[in-house]
Amino acid sequence: MASHLTLLAGPDALRLIRERGLRGDDVDVVPGASGGPKWLVLAGLDRALFGGLFQGRTRPLHLIGSSIGSWRLACVAQKDPVLALRRFEAAYIDQRYPPKPSPAQVSETCERIVDSLLGDEGEAELLGHPWARLHIVTALCRGAVALEDRRAQMLGLALCALGNLVSRRTLGLHMTRVIFHTAGDTSPFAGLNDLPSTHLALTRDNLRRALLASGAIPLVLSGVRIPGAPSGVFRDGGVLDYHLDLDFGPGTGLVLYPHFYPYVVPGWFDKALRWRRARPENFRRALLISPSPELVARLPGGRIPDRVDFEQLKDAERMRAWNQVVSESERMGDEFLELMATGRIAEHLQPL
Repeated sequence: MASHLTLLAGPDALRLIRERGLRGDDVDVVPGASGGPKWLVLAGLDRALFGGLFQGRTRPLHLIGSSIGSWRLACVAQKDPVLALRRFEAAYIDQRYPPKPSPAQVSETCERIVDSLLGDEGEAELLGHPWARLHIVTALCRGAVALEDRRAQMLGLALCALGNLVSRRTLGLHMTRVIFHTAGDTSPFAGLNDLPSTHLALTRDNLRRALLASGAIPLVLSGVRIPGAPSGVFRDGGVLDYHLDLDFGPGTGLVLYPHFYPYVVPGWFDKALRWRRARPENFRRALLISPSPELVARLPGGRIPDRVDFEQLKDAERMRAWNQVVSESERMGDEFLELMATGRIAEHLQPL
């Protein structure tokens, strides 16, 4: 087993990679999960993966993310993904808040992070990218979940959680999945029917608001209204699709999934439901790449960063710890590049 990477492959992915290795042209879809600061453990792997694996590509690559995953993939859909990822990393680590910040204060900071990751040209590059097709998952809320009053919103979330215990489909009573994307008629997610879903074109008018909405964690950020979209309040897409347990569409190409965990949790309300994990049929052609237990043990506190760091650590301490996480994540990227260069990646695959 690779010392810093865990490589888990569904049966179709296992067969394909054993036959001809991992090739960028064989990848159809790249998902990006919700998880706030957890993404920092993937920083070095992201740069290794997206800095060169897809060079020379011509056919569409569908990128789909919720919350922080959509922000990562918005970097990938730019002309220089490594530079965009570094801008994102620097702005994300540099977050600073007073004790118990208001949702408006957190939203203002997150707007600046989105501006940083897009830079001067990122918006145009993303919308006009020759092959990257970005899909941003958001949740259009109704009822109490759409209200900004904290107590009303908590009541609405409690009702969501109770219904979710019975079935994920009950979330459709409170929210609609809205996917903003650049894929036009080619989106492989057009047929999603597990939850009420709407698909809208990503444009200059809605790109920044859609990205902000996708990361608008309930009770933490303010809800977002998006021009040209259905009226109402949009919140974090991870509430519905936390780790993206989706039908990734037709085709035989790989689903390449860099992820901070070696498992997939369908929705935000499923985090504590250990019996609810991803449906195996959705991951038959997936290669899930996550940090190994050995890598996690090297991180500050022996754990992957989390939002509780904002509460438990002072800014300087948190930034130091997060920068150390990013430094350790380089080991994942280096090991991945070595396995690719030596053609030994198939030797380290385990069944997903």
